[in-house]
Amino acid sequence: MSDRPTGGTGPVRVALPDPPSPRGSYVPWARYEDLVVTAGMTPRDAQGQLIARGLVGGTVDIELAGRAAAQAARNALAAVVGAAGGLDRVEQCLRMSVFVACVDGFEDLSAVADAASDELESHLGPGRRPARSAIGVRALPGGAPIEIELTAVVRAPRTAVAADRPAAP
Repeated sequence: MSDRPTGGTGPVRVALPDPPSPRGSYVPWARYEDLVVTAGMTPRDAQGQLIARGLVGGTVDIELAGRAAAQAARNALAAVVGAAGGLDRVEQCLRMSVFVACVDGFEDLSAVADAASDELESHLGPGRRPARSAIGVRALPGGAPIEIELTAVVRAPRTAVAADRPAAP
C-alpha cells in the first residue's frame, strides 16, 4: 500500500504490485535525474503469469484486453514507483505507449488503451493522465496482448544529495 496526498482531501490508499522481474537482458526502469523510463510491461500477475494471451480482436475480446491493459499499467506504474521511492514521489506520468497485439483490421486501439489511462488516473488522481499513443502490433513477448511503457517525472528523495556537497559560495 502507498499513500498519496490528494490536494487536501486526505490520502488515497492504493495497492500496486511489485514490478515483474525482467524476462530477458534488461532492467525494468532507468532513471536519470528526475526522469524515469520503464521497460515494456506486460499484464503479469503477482506470480509472474500473463493474465491473458493472444491477439485482441481474436482470442482476446475487448473486455479482457482492457483488464490486461489495466494490469500492464499497474505493473509499469509500480516500476516508476520503485524508481521514485514511493507513489508520493511521482510528479507526473508524461507519456504512455500502449502496444496492442491484434488481428489485422482491429481499430479499437483507443478503447483498449483507455483502460490503462483510467488505471493510472485511479492511482495518481484526477486530471493526471499522460499523453498517450496506442499502437497495433502483430506480436508481443510471450504472447502477451498488451505491453505498456511509461515515462515519468519524479521528485528527488527527501535526503538531498546536495547535503554531501560543499555549499555554493
